[in-house]
Amino acid sequence: MDDMVDRDLLRWYADVGVDCAIDETPHDRFAAPAPEPAPEPARPAAPAPAPAPAQVTTAATTADSADAARDTAAAAATLEALRASLDAFEGCALKRTATQLVFGDGDPDARVMFVGEAPGREEDRQGLPFVGRSGQLLERMLATIGLERSATYIANVVPWRPPGNRTPTPQETAACRPFLDRQIELVAPEVVVCLGGAAAKEMLATSEGILRLRGQWRTFATPTFETRAMATLHPAYLLRQPAQKRLAWRDMLTVKEALDRPPPKA
Repeated sequence: MDDMVDRDLLRWYADVGVDCAIDETPHDRFAAPAPEPAPEPARPAAPAPAPAPAQVTTAATTADSADAARDTAAAAATLEALRASLDAFEGCALKRTATQLVFGDGDPDARVMFVGEAPGREEDRQGLPFVGRSGQLLERMLATIGLERSATYIANVVPWRPPGNRTPTPQETAACRPFLDRQIELVAPEVVVCLGGAAAKEMLATSEGILRLRGQWRTFATPTFETRAMATLHPAYLLRQPAQKRLAWRDMLTVKEALDRPPPKA
């Protein structure tokens, strides 16, 4: 019954001209439409973030450490003084993780100096360079050309063992390099032999691989000293690749020939 009333009512609305529904709020149907709101202005792009403070601090600290190392190393007049200065140096984080300093070892007047990259576990324990398996092989290599270890001088680019024998970072190498340069100046060898690719790349400022670089004479220079230098394969590499010992043997013969010649006149 209600449905019939609703239909009749709607039909009556239509007959009298009601064609839209209205609500209880009055509306002016003849008023102009309200303007659409203006779009919000675009927000300016956020500025690029400034470099992280830690990065800036690290770069500044690295430069400060290298400057301090150069000043400290240059002031050492003897190897003993240089060792004491390096032992007190706080500019390399490796010092805080290593057992002890591994300074150079051997004859302070040696005609030939061997330089590796960094101490290993046994070197860290004993405080001497090349005393583990690599050092034992190095001594046998020296014996083949009639040299005893005690007649040479042996050092590393970095004098503290990196944790887990990892590769030293560029920052660590930069902080320690002035002390190595000063060691070489004080020993003043006629020949420097870089043991392995890492030491060769650092000392000879080259990106060449060790197999291409080895056996070739290069010049090693500091602001006050210059000498001949050669790269050869690291004893640790030869322990893993014994077939390559023939290449190291050739390099050692080249070193022997250089040492057999009379030293150049000053």
